Parts: sequence; structure tokens; C-alpha cells
Amino acid sequence: MSKGRKSRSDGRPTIADVAARAGVGAITASRALRTPDLVSPALRARVDAAVAALNYVPNLSARALASKNADVIGVLVPSLTHSTFTDVLRGIDDGLAGTNLQMQVGNTRYDPAEEERLVGLFLRQKPAAMIVSGCAQTDTARQMLTQAGCPVVQIMDLSDNPIDRIIGFSHARAGRLITEHLIAQGYRRIAFLSGWMNTRSQGRLMGYRQALAEAGLSEPPSVHSLPESALAEFTEAATPGERPILDFARPAFARALLRRTLQQAPDIDAVFCNNDNLALGVLFECAAQGIAVPRRMGIAGFNDLDFTDATEPSLTSVLTHRYRNGMAAVTAIRASLAGEDPGPRVVDLGVEVMARRSTDRHGLLAPPD
Repeated sequence: MSKGRKSRSDGRPTIADVAARAGVGAITASRALRTPDLVSPALRARVDAAVAALNYVPNLSARALASKNADVIGVLVPSLTHSTFTDVLRGIDDGLAGTNLQMQVGNTRYDPAEEERLVGLFLRQKPAAMIVSGCAQTDTARQMLTQAGCPVVQIMDLSDNPIDRIIGFSHARAGRLITEHLIAQGYRRIAFLSGWMNTRSQGRLMGYRQALAEAGLSEPPSVHSLPESALAEFTEAATPGERPILDFARPAFARALLRRTLQQAPDIDAVFCNNDNLALGVLFECAAQGIAVPRRMGIAGFNDLDFTDATEPSLTSVLTHRYRNGMAAVTAIRASLAGEDPGPRVVDLGVEVMARRSTDRHGLLAPPD
């Protein structure tokens, strides 16, 4: 038995002995035995050979204690209802198919303090890996994730300084691309409607402003949100014991935003909306006021949800690869757990402008059948 390695009180070999004989770490050897589908065939063969040579028999009671929830991937998202994140979760779930790994989902509700609480809660359960949305964690949450001792993948954003690795897209570049599209279509008084100014929204706003500045255009007065007194109308009534939810993605909210913006800047000729639900609300309000889209008003959304090509006129949007993002995060985690190369620390999935009739000011797109 290897010098310095602990043996069981009965003298039988331990997982550390198996690892030493196979030439791998104890964690890797344990993973090869617990989840063989997550390691390469060659590595699995080396560990199996070491097990056979040493006549190793796992200590099942110790394994049960040490590996509690070890096959769980913690996933933190800011919403369980918006299609943006249900698509991400679907990608994660499909990526885990055929493995012993399962995901445990936490809803941060766009609240950094709640995210910090959930990070601590999940890490106490010793997950196999963590997937967290964005890169705006509190200092405490970031420190906990840095010291988690497991793979951590941030998603749906980009950063030059990820906790471990990050897979997503640049919100600033996305905001810039869609604004450049609106400018190319001949719009000059372009407003930005957001509703909720989290860090990702701020990135889109920054890209929007960059595009305007480079084109020599000024930013018209616009309403990014509503006064506190007006928000109650858009807060879902909660029954006793339920938490009130302020939904900034409701189309009715966007209608109110557009009305207030038009009061301040009646000459706007296009609107870049922070999400597709807001774009849908702006489309409804334009119809109600008799504002012709796209000739008098161009409308662009964000995320390219399923309904954008079914409205009349169809809505231009920014396609974000949400399903791919969830799948790519799991692919990196599985590689890391298998002792393989998980790829670059920063992966940019990019975005695409899906130009449709709501911004087709020159009538270049073919009408729908």
C-alpha cells in the first residue's frame, strides 16, 4: 500500500490507493466508479484495472455520506416564467439526458441578495457543478462560487473576468447591432424602452447609445420605467403567503411606457424594446393610436421569442441562442467532471438581428403569404 495513504481499519485498500495505482486523483477515480459515463473509456479502463488489481471494494456507507447530492447541478435563473429562461433550462435538461446528473433550480427573482442566499444554500449541498445567470453577483456570492471546489459556469452574458468560465453573448454588442439596423432603415429619433434596468439591460442601453453617437444622432427623451405610484397596476395581486411580483415584461406595461414617452418626445420614429413582450405592447399601443408600423414607427424587440414572426406586422428582434447556451454550459461541465478539456473560459455565442416587417420602412421584405 502507498506510503502516507490512509487505509481502512480493516486493512482493505481505499479509493486513494486505486487512484494512485491508476495515476489519477482520488476525485477522478471516485467519479469513474460513480458516474462512468462522464469519463473517457481509457480513463475508466485504467481505474477498472486498478480496482481489479487491488481487489478494491467500495465503502458504501461512507460513499452515501460523502456523495450526498454530488450528482446534482445547481442552476440559478432570475425567472421561472419568462420564455428566455425556460429555453435555457430546456437546453440544460437535454444536455443532462443519459447521465446520472440532475439539475436543481433556484429562482433569484432578479434580486442579488436572493441570489447570494441561494448560492450559499446550494453550495452547502456540495453540488457537482453550478450554473448561474449573468455576471453581476455580489462580492460575497462571487467569493463563495470561486471557492466552491466545483465547476462554475456563468451564462447569458460575457465578461473578461469570469468566476470559472462564462458562456453567453455581449448585451452591449446586441444593443448596438439592433440600433444600427434601425438607423440603416432610416429611423432617426429612436427611443429605448426597458422597464427593468438590470446589468444586462444597462449593457443593451450602452450599445444603443454607442450606435446613436457614431451616427451623429441624439437620444430622445424616453421613459425607461414608470414612477413608483404607477407600478402598482402592474404588480400581480398576491394571495396570503405569496410574494408580490412586479412584471416588467407585460405588454400592458409597455403600452404605458410608450404613452409617457410620446408625451415627452412626440417625434420619435422608432422604439428599441428591452424584450419582445415590451415590443408586443408597443405594437398594440401603436394600433390603438393609429400609428402606422413601420412607416411612422419602427419597433424592435429582444430575444426573438416564438410569437415575433406571427404578429401583424411581424416583429424585428435580436435572436439570442438561449437553448444553445444551456446545452453548452452542460457540455463544458461534463467535460470538466470527466477530467477533459472544457474549452475556453470565455465563449461568445453571438446574436443575430432578425429583421422583419416592423422595421421594414422601405418595403424591401416580401409580404406574408
